[in-house]
Amino acid sequence: MKPVYRNNNQWLPDVFNDFFDTDFMPKTNATAPAINVKESEADYEVEVAAPGMTKEDFNVHLNQEGDLHIKMENHHEEKEQDKKSHYLRREFAYSKFEQTLILPDDVDRNEISAKVSDGVLTVVLPKIKKEEHKVARQINVG
Repeated sequence: MKPVYRNNNQWLPDVFNDFFDTDFMPKTNATAPAINVKESEADYEVEVAAPGMTKEDFNVHLNQEGDLHIKMENHHEEKEQDKKSHYLRREFAYSKFEQTLILPDDVDRNEISAKVSDGVLTVVLPKIKKEEHKVARQINVG
């Protein structure tokens, strides 16, 4: 099989495109990472898939409306590549992502925390602790 040459002097046989871009395996251009949200009695946890990212690549803050804004941008500079090889096709890279989440009313906005571990950004949204007032009193019968 002869390689198919393209305008940019990179080759990739069309058979690869035909194999990967089908109804069974459509090619996606989405760069948004997956987000999970868990709820417990004490808090909500937002998990954002962020493989290869470090804490310096994130900006997590509350906006003027009190909503959670997550911005993720890869700040790593391109390193000198091996001159003996080059990519024929390069698709996986999260370069920039922004998401705003409207928070429930029961989130304690002063206690929100975030950390990055094992390729996952975890934002903990603690719930406001409800104080139970005991209403024990004597009722006079009139």
